[in-house]
Amino acid sequence: MTAARGGGEPVAGAYPVNVDRSALMHTYPEPPVTFVRGEGTILWDTDGRRYLDFLSGLAVTSLGHAHPVVAEALDRQARTLLHVSNLFGNVVAPQVAATIDRLIGGGAERAGGQVFFCNSGAEANECAFKLARKWAGPGRHVVLSAWESFHGRTLATLHATGQAAKHAPYVPLPEGFEHVDYDDLDAIDTVCDSSRVAAVIVEPIQGEAGVVMPSSDYLRGLRRLCTERGVLLIVDEVQTGLARTGRWFGFQHNGIEPDVVTMAKALGNGMPVGACWARAEVAAAFVPGDHGSTFGGQPLALSAARATLAVMEREDVPARATRAGKRLRAGLERLPGVASVRGEGLLLAAVLNRDVAVQVCRDALDGGLVCNAPRADVVRFAPSLLVSDEEIDRAVDILGTVLAGRGSGHVG
Repeated sequence: MTAARGGGEPVAGAYPVNVDRSALMHTYPEPPVTFVRGEGTILWDTDGRRYLDFLSGLAVTSLGHAHPVVAEALDRQARTLLHVSNLFGNVVAPQVAATIDRLIGGGAERAGGQVFFCNSGAEANECAFKLARKWAGPGRHVVLSAWESFHGRTLATLHATGQAAKHAPYVPLPEGFEHVDYDDLDAIDTVCDSSRVAAVIVEPIQGEAGVVMPSSDYLRGLRRLCTERGVLLIVDEVQTGLARTGRWFGFQHNGIEPDVVTMAKALGNGMPVGACWARAEVAAAFVPGDHGSTFGGQPLALSAARATLAVMEREDVPARATRAGKRLRAGLERLPGVASVRGEGLLLAAVLNRDVAVQVCRDALDGGLVCNAPRADVVRFAPSLLVSDEEIDRAVDILGTVLAGRGSGHVG
């Protein structure tokens, strides 16, 4: 069955309309559409309808779908060497680790840290927690995090996540995680007892909370406090990292130096790969056998990461995210029903003046725009870092039509 026209667009009717999902666990709601192909910022569904993707699989496909350089790298590596396990070396992982270390330092010179590779953001954070406990030693095992944060869905990262409703079905959770209000230095000062606390973990921007920005001195204050108390500062860059906010990493807006940085999402442009970076003296707490991953650092996943980072540097994506983010922000701020816009670069949220974000996103999808609602009054955007001005303007037009229709009493 032919699934695409000569121009590459899927043909309506070439895919089953009713996909049998009965063998899948019901961990996600039933999808409103099923996508079968992507190219750049465009997605196509089973009926051949086109959509502007302004979510990028939750800030994952930051170079757009099916980027030719990444696709070619995967094809070439798949025909060369897929996997050998970490009992043996491969040539790709050290190269990607060195690039990450350099980008942590701002891009010009290496920061002098070391990297552990894994498969996801949750695994990167698990690595950070184990490293913090090993570094701190017996008796100092507590990790402090913020309410409304999101750090993963394994049992440990779930407890680090500051959302009580997500904890409830899985108690008792692993001990050693405590929460304080985000952007409240006094609160963390009160509980940051160096006799029991190993680390503080923080997101530069709380993405799942609705793209919540802290005050400008918050991260600097955390860095100062952690240094004074002798505890590690872990920065969770899983959503904000790799140019999403207009700098290689979100913490760089504040001029601080973390002890540990975690990342995933954009690292492989859709290929599952995560990483935990740490200062060399912190990373030295791990010795062979302390941590590991069967698939972490394998040549196939790391070939995608190597190609992704190369394109990102060549395209100067931090600058592109800054410029495109200003255009998207300006467009959103002009729309009816938008009370404010928050975020950095191309991680932005339109805060609505009513709790209608879920329906707005449904209506936007009907109009050909993919976005999501992390909160009842928040519409989140995380398009490709290579998004064009025309695509930004079209996305704003679609959302504007949806919001204008709701303002006149229309319900999608």
